[in-house]
Amino acid sequence: MHWKIKAAIQNVIALLPDAVSYEAYYWIQRHFGALRRVNPVSRLLAGIETCQRIQKHGRSPAGKVFLEVGTGRAPLVPLAYWLMGAERTITIDLNPYLKEELVGDHLRYICENEAEIAALFGPLLNGKRFEEVLTYARGPKRPVTEFLDLCRITYIAPGDAANTRLPDESIDFHTSYTVFEHIPPAALEKILREGNRITKGSGLFVHYIDYSDHFSHSDKGISAINFLQYSDRAWARYAGNRYMYANRLRHDDFLSLFESVGQRVLGADPVTDQNVQNILATGKLKLDDRFRVKSKDVLAMTAAWIVTEKKG
Repeated sequence: MHWKIKAAIQNVIALLPDAVSYEAYYWIQRHFGALRRVNPVSRLLAGIETCQRIQKHGRSPAGKVFLEVGTGRAPLVPLAYWLMGAERTITIDLNPYLKEELVGDHLRYICENEAEIAALFGPLLNGKRFEEVLTYARGPKRPVTEFLDLCRITYIAPGDAANTRLPDESIDFHTSYTVFEHIPPAALEKILREGNRITKGSGLFVHYIDYSDHFSHSDKGISAINFLQYSDRAWARYAGNRYMYANRLRHDDFLSLFESVGQRVLGADPVTDQNVQNILATGKLKLDDRFRVKSKDVLAMTAAWIVTEKKG
């Protein structure tokens, strides 16, 4: 689907009353979009890589408390944390996107592909917990709350990650996966400052941020930096709605943001897109003034894992 048509549909749906809007958008995704076929692998891998980065920096997920910003349609990243030994996960989403039928579909996939899923985790997998999940999934249909209880997942939606009401220094790891690019900069700053309050001094912040134009994920006729040609005002007309908002911050902007809230960057691993490099080299895409001042190296970065800790 051409990205401008998709944008128009999203803008119309976003104008509906909240409850109607959420259901309409889900119905479209389920019948015509990415939710037609359910596969939990990518989200489980997101949780696995988060824990691998935690281990890389000398910590362990075992017996620890995670906070996830942005749950999405199913709590697959928290499931991965639990299967790797986490004590519990608090997952907060501004929008109540979680769908019980999708959780069931994901669990069914895990049961039908048990060996594949176990291989994803390798030695990180807690075998006893994996058997508990399989037993639950193969049993009679039960409310999703029972699954959340089994995996020690606290789901809060609608919720505010900038005002969690959690006690000071009550979590070990503050995480997200392809979420921070959808949050306005002022709100991001508040979320990170709240993260500083609730994260232990020995804790880590582990976030994966997708810098690409998300319309390019479904419209292969545009590049990952298509949206950098538009001013903020012009882009808001296309994607200023709850479903596709993107702050369009670049890698250097995020590094500066983490530093500005009193965090130290321990690791930053950006992904560079060769096709984007070629586009930038030709100069065929006229960049908006906001992005023209940045280096081509920064503009060619389409995603990154960033790991930080509190200073002092």
